[in-house]
Amino acid sequence: MPIGPLMKEHRLIERMIRVMELRLERAREEGKVDPLFIDTAADFIRTYADMCHHGKEEDILFRDLAGKNMSPEHRRIMQELIEEHKMGRKTVGHLMEAKEKYIGGEKGALQDIMSNIETLIRFYPEHIEKEDKHFFIPCMEYFTEEERDKMLEEMLGFDRNIIHEKYTGIVERYEK
Repeated sequence: MPIGPLMKEHRLIERMIRVMELRLERAREEGKVDPLFIDTAADFIRTYADMCHHGKEEDILFRDLAGKNMSPEHRRIMQELIEEHKMGRKTVGHLMEAKEKYIGGEKGALQDIMSNIETLIRFYPEHIEKEDKHFFIPCMEYFTEEERDKMLEEMLGFDRNIIHEKYTGIVERYEK
């Protein structure tokens, strides 16, 4: 099924969100953040979660679903997911702006960083649950087996293994 790669990606995103939670706790305790970790977290979200994962959803799954006679509920959820992806992108942009202000010594930037990280920490688990439990599996019924196989092949070719190896290594380093 084409949702296999998407579900695998969800598990790695969840792991990175947990690392972000731990780093946020540390930032609260110490009253400071590691700008390099902010860069790494933003890169992970932008590249792995958004370009790779959301890219597969938007460029392959949603594209193919758009031509199907979907239920109003599934069409609504798909639109919500697209809007949520946009919100995630904006939040990462705000996080990076706050990091630059933090490096520049601007007052309040640390709170902005923590607030944007909190937004991402709250967002991703709910977003993933919506996709896992209310969208991906039921939407596979709209496709024939041949269509699912073609979609899976396209998804596997979307990023190959390079991106998975890179970001798995990054998460594993921070988990230690």
